Amino acid sequence: MEKVRLGIIGLGAQGGAYAGFIAEGRVPNMAIGAICDIDPEKKALAQEKYPDVPFYDNYIDMLESGDVDAVVTCVPHYLHPEMGIESLKRDVHALVEKPAGVYTKQVKELNEFAATKPELTFGIMFNQRTNKLYQKVKEVIDNGEIGNIRRTNWIITTWWRPQGYYDQSAWRATWEGEGGGVLVNQAPHQLDLLQWIAGMPKKVYSNVKYGYQRDIAVEDEVTALLDYGNGATGTFITCTHDIMGTDRFEIHGDKGKIVVDDSETVTIKRLKTPESEMSATMDMQDVMRIFMGAGPGEIYDEEVLKFESVWGEQHTSVMENFAANILEGTPLLAPGSDGINGVALANAIHLSSWLGKEVELPVDEDEYFAALTKKIEEEKKSPIQK
Repeated sequence: MEKVRLGIIGLGAQGGAYAGFIAEGRVPNMAIGAICDIDPEKKALAQEKYPDVPFYDNYIDMLESGDVDAVVTCVPHYLHPEMGIESLKRDVHALVEKPAGVYTKQVKELNEFAATKPELTFGIMFNQRTNKLYQKVKEVIDNGEIGNIRRTNWIITTWWRPQGYYDQSAWRATWEGEGGGVLVNQAPHQLDLLQWIAGMPKKVYSNVKYGYQRDIAVEDEVTALLDYGNGATGTFITCTHDIMGTDRFEIHGDKGKIVVDDSETVTIKRLKTPESEMSATMDMQDVMRIFMGAGPGEIYDEEVLKFESVWGEQHTSVMENFAANILEGTPLLAPGSDGINGVALANAIHLSSWLGKEVELPVDEDEYFAALTKKIEEEKKSPIQK
């Protein structure tokens, strides 16, 4: 096999982009094996753009056709685990879109089944893990350059969505259709990066607003307090109503600090002496010198790095890496089993707000599923008209 024949399930915005990337040769070790969509209009579109590519309106038929070696699931969130399992059952490699699912109970089933098929490649589209900026941040943390983490703060409110965005279709921004709002639609990459870089928190306490500034049933405003279990804490803030949004990620350690602005600039400050040692050894004259403005060069070294991003490059990097794992055994940048962590964080944030108290991770899967089911039933009884 020289190229992996990818089956694209769902020819919407994301699936259409992936088809375009492959057709343009931006994923050299992949070819479009087949396209699947239940919408007749998408069939006409596919036949016009990719006349030589087989088209299916049933993904099981595509999986059993022999036309594909792997699939990517560009479908509503609830379907990712089911389609991942059905693919792997038929010895077809699976690249699931983010999030891996809506609740950990279903994602756990996917992970457990994938573990029975170690010969197959199971990945997830965490394209931000290929972002050189975040790879650098993780490298600095993993190398201990800023010491032990004491606090993380991420405010990511650059997801502005007008009411018209939510009114596009009946399933959007519903518990039954999407399984949540900003946490499961816009912010899964940040939830993944947060735990990938800083580790999973042990407890979460959240204040979440549902339909706060938009006429929707799900969350459009989130403030979560994270407890890492070793004294370190964090905050995660996100929303979809800030038209002048902020993207700022800070990681404070006992030997330095990292600040990421707009996912473009990284400022790394490395203390010349760990803070605890400074506290134990400095006299008041030294302290006054700091208060008077001592800093760069004397107290710490500062490094500022800027990164440029090309549209689609991160997605194509995941796809190329996924195919390379199939063809050559290259290690996966984003193993599919990692997808459960971001889902667990989103579940914990939701559950804490529903219960009005701090919750421990991992959350009780059955308790969360019961609470989500209740939200869906309430939504059916009083749907928001779009």
